[in-house]
Amino acid sequence: MNESANSPAENEAMSGADASDETMPELAALREDFEKFKDLYLRSQADFDNFRKRAAREREDAVRYANTSLLERLLPVLDNFELGLDAARQSGDGAEGILQGMGMVQKQLQDFLRDSGVEVIDAVGTPFDPNMHEALGQEPSGEIAEGIVSRQIRRGYKLKDRLLRPAAVMVSKGAE
Repeated sequence: MNESANSPAENEAMSGADASDETMPELAALREDFEKFKDLYLRSQADFDNFRKRAAREREDAVRYANTSLLERLLPVLDNFELGLDAARQSGDGAEGILQGMGMVQKQLQDFLRDSGVEVIDAVGTPFDPNMHEALGQEPSGEIAEGIVSRQIRRGYKLKDRLLRPAAVMVSKGAE
């Protein structure tokens, strides 16, 4: 039979069957590409969300610890001030007004540090912790157990949850 003798509907059906045989691999390839690009899109979206969260966390940390270097430089000044105040108290020259004024300045410095989020590390009587203490040596002690801080040479400080400076300590090695 002649192709022109077929009805237009039959011609379309026949050409559709031929076309579907040819387009099935193309359709499968398109679906595969679609799945690949969909997966790529979802991964990119997740990466961007993670980046946004990390950037927000880093920005928050930068604000939280912005004064760290200032506070680290201020701590030796406070140490020397306290040493001078202790020496003046022990000399007993009768300069009570000066001692009282220096005591007030000391309190202001300590209040400033506390309000800035700085905490003093109290080391005496606690177990030695290398994350918080710097051991300068060991000393024998009949009253203090081995591994316990027996003396604090220099105060340690933390800024919120970060260590600014470890406490310089002497650690007991127990009774000899």
